[in-house]
Amino acid sequence: MTSANSLTDVPLSVLDLSPIVSGSDAGTALRNTIELARHTERLGYHRFWVAEHHNMPGIASSATAVLIGQVATATERIRVGSGGVMLPNHASLIIAEQFGMLEAFHPGRIDLGIGRAPGSDQRTAIAVRGSAAALSAEAFPQQLAELMAYFEPDEHRAVNAVPAVGHKPPFWLLGSSGFSAQLAGALGLPFAFAHHFSAQNTIPAVRLYRESFTPSETLSEPYVMLGASVTAADTDEQARRIAAPSGLAFLSLRRGRPIKLPSPQEAAEYPYTEMDRMFVEERMESQIIGSPETVRKGLDGLLADTGADEIMVTTMIYDDEDRLRSYELIADLAK
Repeated sequence: MTSANSLTDVPLSVLDLSPIVSGSDAGTALRNTIELARHTERLGYHRFWVAEHHNMPGIASSATAVLIGQVATATERIRVGSGGVMLPNHASLIIAEQFGMLEAFHPGRIDLGIGRAPGSDQRTAIAVRGSAAALSAEAFPQQLAELMAYFEPDEHRAVNAVPAVGHKPPFWLLGSSGFSAQLAGALGLPFAFAHHFSAQNTIPAVRLYRESFTPSETLSEPYVMLGASVTAADTDEQARRIAAPSGLAFLSLRRGRPIKLPSPQEAAEYPYTEMDRMFVEERMESQIIGSPETVRKGLDGLLADTGADEIMVTTMIYDDEDRLRSYELIADLAK
């Protein structure tokens, strides 16, 4: 597989979930997201995406289009988008209207990343979509085609998405398995893979995307962006300490009891069972955690293994100053 030479050869971007930390609230989390967007723009990051999740006490980024508008207004250059909009949760017309309007307000700066997962548990998905009958993702390719069509002029169409026509943002397909990889390749769209969520599927999915790729008006060649969970600090020990809460948060999510992002002290004092520790260690193995030199080796290794064209960093850290510092250290590696 062709690989980039090093971290200096690819753009760095940001995926933010607006983490709500223990002892804090959603309003603070959303303000921190705006602060992070401004900070990463100053550092030279290429994109800033936010993710759609519902009924998650530790994630504030539920109304994705609203948050994208706020981030784009608070910044000047950085591209802003969805990582992603979970399309089966919405009517295609509504997403076309929302993102057409965002592109009209912020021309040339909006990305529309599309996924097919619910971004929630089944009970919440039913509440979001209005009925259990709407839960199937079988119709995703047809729904995606409908959404894309709303951005093109059609004088015979009875229903139009205003102001989508003439304000079409770039489309991305997101995935954590082979389905979206193959569909993105067939449609000639850029592909964003959730390495931070499904590391074991990264190389097969990237290979499938490239093998399936058909040139289109959007792209003449495949374009792969990898979402990677990265925590950087001045030392390996400090990085492991501030990254530990994300492991406990994921353990709680897997048990069906999602929580706010704990503090490092709460994570250290939690009474893990042996099985808990094994689960957390396995989860953390796919993350890149450490000093700048350790992070450089981890990211260069990921690029060498996948030939990715772009890295999108996601960082879940309890202390906002530590989080800002982590993104600063990572940006320094690309200079």
